[in-house]
Amino acid sequence: MKFGIFYEHQLPRPWRDGDELRLYQEALDQVELADKLGIDYAWEVEHHFLEEYSHSSAPEVFLAACSQRTRQIRLGHGIVQMPPNYNHPARVAERIATLDLVSGGRVEFGTGESSALLELDGFHVDVETKREQWQEAVEQCANMMVMDPYPGYRGKYFDFPCRNVVPKPVQKPHPPIWVACSNRETIKLAAKLGIGALTFAFVDTGEAKKWVDDYYRILKEECVPIGHAINPNIAMVTGFSVHRDAEEAKRRGMDGFRFFGYGLGHHYIFGEHKPGRTDIWANFEKVRDTLPEAGEQRGIGTPDQLRAHLRSFADAGVDQVTFIQQGGRNRHDHICEALELFGAEVMPEFKAEEEERERSKMEALAPYLEKAMERKRRMPELSDDEIPSYPALGRQIAATEEQKEMLEKLKRVTSIVTEGPGD
Repeated sequence: MKFGIFYEHQLPRPWRDGDELRLYQEALDQVELADKLGIDYAWEVEHHFLEEYSHSSAPEVFLAACSQRTRQIRLGHGIVQMPPNYNHPARVAERIATLDLVSGGRVEFGTGESSALLELDGFHVDVETKREQWQEAVEQCANMMVMDPYPGYRGKYFDFPCRNVVPKPVQKPHPPIWVACSNRETIKLAAKLGIGALTFAFVDTGEAKKWVDDYYRILKEECVPIGHAINPNIAMVTGFSVHRDAEEAKRRGMDGFRFFGYGLGHHYIFGEHKPGRTDIWANFEKVRDTLPEAGEQRGIGTPDQLRAHLRSFADAGVDQVTFIQQGGRNRHDHICEALELFGAEVMPEFKAEEEERERSKMEALAPYLEKAMERKRRMPELSDDEIPSYPALGRQIAATEEQKEMLEKLKRVTSIVTEGPGD
């Protein structure tokens, strides 16, 4: 099983000058450490206006910075908001390919649509059609990264002319595609479309087995790929705070985990938000003692407890577990200590079996993936004769001036004919 770290860039109030700078610099240090430890993935969200819960509105910038401080770790968008009012599909294709180039081919292309009204309303994304917008944009974005040239598109939610979208990514045909999943129905959609499932719900391991079974059954039987390659993987999240003393692990990590859940609930479920004024942390503190404790069943405990927790995910068939280590007011030094302890005492046994597990999985899936790719509905390529030609603006201006001159001559000739030559 593989492992990842996950960033919302949470920043509870009250805010002081320099807090956002510190937050980002510490996150960069953590990703660099994770790379050195051999952790497989670093995931970064895209959210807008979700104060305290997520100060991560430009993940492509953060991940590009990470790319220059690391060598092996995969750099994951978890996720890019895909409805066109958030991000035009052509711009997404350009950014994903560019990040793949500057990172040497380490990008994971996570996608989603959001369910937070502050974001949706802010960009005028319709709640009723956001899933359709996501699907249309993801399919065309994949086509843009692959086709030379992209033949153009007139769709329900955006139009785009024939263009060769450059640059093209290092990974061929394109980086692995994922979708954010919060329930079993989205898991099923991911399988049908042949993309990885980034599960951002906190699922116990008994339920995780059902989700995994759903995903791989549908992938084998019903998959019609949305992209030009299939990414057969399911990732799930857990909390993370590891210390040799279980109570100290809780003291260091439990409040951060609980605030993560409370902040998500505030912005997505039960809250009412006044931009720039609502104090989510203060509201959290009022109810903190009524919230459930989080311990070894949420990835918070000793190395042995964490090992058992992760083993239950592995036994359920989960391909990757992603840690929510940066939440609430969790301290940078505690996060780094926990990552180092995990890297030294827990991760090695999972790493030792990963290569064989992955080989065996892909060998078993190969005939199903081949049949799924045969079912893919491909966008027709243009022949050379069908590719339109576009004159440069300068030529168009010159042509317009020439037309104006000819029109004036025509007017003069017409005037002579109808009115006489005059004096």
